[in-house]
Amino acid sequence: MSGWVYIVTNRPRGTLYVGVTSNLAKRAWEHRAANIEEFTSRYGLKRLVFVEAHDSIVAAIQREKNLKHLSRDWKIALIEASNPDWKDLYEQLMW
Repeated sequence: MSGWVYIVTNRPRGTLYVGVTSNLAKRAWEHRAANIEEFTSRYGLKRLVFVEAHDSIVAAIQREKNLKHLSRDWKIALIEASNPDWKDLYEQLMW
């Protein structure tokens, strides 16, 4: 089973949330609909700005844990390396 690590935010350089899932499209929709955790709902974290695919959910979970321990500046640099304009990647998920 594959896994995904993702970051959602409320605006460029805003509040960040690092998550992991096996169904990225569904999970991104849940963030947009505010159907999940209080933290993401409270801060309006709906903009999907970073996505990373992994061969297994176990690898994705380990990567998520590693990312959560990194500094905010490092996470921002990671996002800006692949998405410098902080575009919402949600629409790209609808294949």
